[in-house]
Amino acid sequence: MHNIIIHKITTCLAIVLVALVSVSATRAAEPSANEIMQRSNLARYYPGDDMRARVVMRLISSDGRERIRDMILTRRNIESGGEQRYFIFFTRPPDVRDMSFLVHRFPDRDDDRWLYLPAVKAVRRIAASDKNTSFVGSDFTYEDVSGRDPIDDTHALIREEKFMQRDTFVVKSVPRNPANADFSRKESWVDKATWLPLKEEFYDRRGDLSRVFTAPEMKQIEGFWTATKRVMKNAQSGHKTEVELSEVRYNRKLSADLFTERSLRTPPADLTR
Repeated sequence: MHNIIIHKITTCLAIVLVALVSVSATRAAEPSANEIMQRSNLARYYPGDDMRARVVMRLISSDGRERIRDMILTRRNIESGGEQRYFIFFTRPPDVRDMSFLVHRFPDRDDDRWLYLPAVKAVRRIAASDKNTSFVGSDFTYEDVSGRDPIDDTHALIREEKFMQRDTFVVKSVPRNPANADFSRKESWVDKATWLPLKEEFYDRRGDLSRVFTAPEMKQIEGFWTATKRVMKNAQSGHKTEVELSEVRYNRKLSADLFTERSLRTPPADLTR
């Protein structure tokens, strides 16, 4: 009888130990909040060596009035997860036609940004302090276009949940330097399968919800998951911006010459057609 009791106790202890080891192993296998945001940054801004797409941007007021911006978006990676180049050329409507935007993105210092304004035939250098201002009247900022380095924020995994019928990590990000951001905190719903953010909530310095980003459509294009529809809504004014990507192509071997100040005034012919 004594031996039977000891055997049962030993068996129970073994089961508990196996369960604890299993839970510990599962937790160890889960990525940290920093790893989640690093992988999300790579999936969102760095797929392929380069990229080209047609973009339709709709600016929609709270009463439903709509303005449209058409553009060609190009990107070239110098280093995965590091230095990049962006060039955007606007094709319509007439008030923005031939306007162009250039970004030289750096991982360890402020990005360089230029905007060519054809109406005055002048190139405007965008100051680092302007990165959180509206991009051509939209609800996206200049920083939203080319991305914010994950190292600029501290991150915490706050929960895991379903969103848009997909498993997500929900991560809270707080700027290391509050004066360098237009939000006091951000919460991101990162898809576990693709690492793309399906939703982001931005809170202002008073702690009120200010903007909400969603990615209602994703497609796998040439092996890379891509958010082909993106929406940014101003939660306080009701204004929103919808972006739709088409003709997305990766690894086009885009020339480095495209991503220079000279191209701002005279972009390659294939971008202007």
